[in-house]
Amino acid sequence: MAKEERKVTVPGPDGRPLQGIDMEIEESSDKWSEMKLHDGTRLRIKTVVTQVIRIDGVWDPEGNPAYIVKTSPVISILSAPDFLKRGAGK
Repeated sequence: MAKEERKVTVPGPDGRPLQGIDMEIEESSDKWSEMKLHDGTRLRIKTVVTQVIRIDGVWDPEGNPAYIVKTSPVISILSAPDFLKRGAGK
């Protein structure tokens, strides 16, 4: 049985309201990016998709439907040099 579509209104890039359909995320694979900064800190960062909305009546030049994707960044500090930590140098 198909899930009932939930209509939503979201602000478009120009601020005008757009009508769309809240799309259920059935599967997701969120990968981490790891980096070492010049100051010696090692970070892990990923973007987690929290909501996907398909915009009614809008397509890209290739005919694909337009989507608005809401995300939230997740940042994890793997390690930081002692001189950057709170209380360093006391």
